[in-house]
Amino acid sequence: MSEPGNNPLVRTVASTKSEMTEIVLPNDTNTLGNLLGGRLMHFIDLTGAMAAYRHARTYVVTAAMDHIDFIRPVRLGDLVTLKSSVNRAFTSSMEVGVKVWAENTRSGEVVHVASAYLVFVAMDEHGRFQKVPELVTETPDQERRYADALLRRRHRESEHKRRQEERQMTAALGEAESGE
Repeated sequence: MSEPGNNPLVRTVASTKSEMTEIVLPNDTNTLGNLLGGRLMHFIDLTGAMAAYRHARTYVVTAAMDHIDFIRPVRLGDLVTLKSSVNRAFTSSMEVGVKVWAENTRSGEVVHVASAYLVFVAMDEHGRFQKVPELVTETPDQERRYADALLRRRHRESEHKRRQEERQMTAALGEAESGE
């Protein structure tokens, strides 16, 4: 870790909270006038990275966008507000949750339009993994998110192992077929 005063060993979820608001412009939309999914994913990645930076206080890179739910479309002219916070910190990685709302600028109606979980990894300027501070929860909702993040991590790890085994089996089959 860097200087002890700048990078405490423990941080709270509240200290990682980040928020970003964007207006949906014509260049952000598809031919139906809805916000492009990829553009929304970009906004989600940026907002998630802000929370990860606040927690790690070092460089962070996106390792995974674990899950994303597009709940309803976002229209041209809407204001999109994204809110993020770290759900759990591991050794050098952090799970960040991002929720997205759209505000109709004429009616003022605000609706939840998307949610996502991302994993960020802390790195130094040379690309080496960096240990991140421990995360302390303060509310029942934060506790739930903290526990759920471990379940998602275990699922990611088992999926990774399954895919590796599948690749190895496919490679072995390919070698066996080419040897015939």
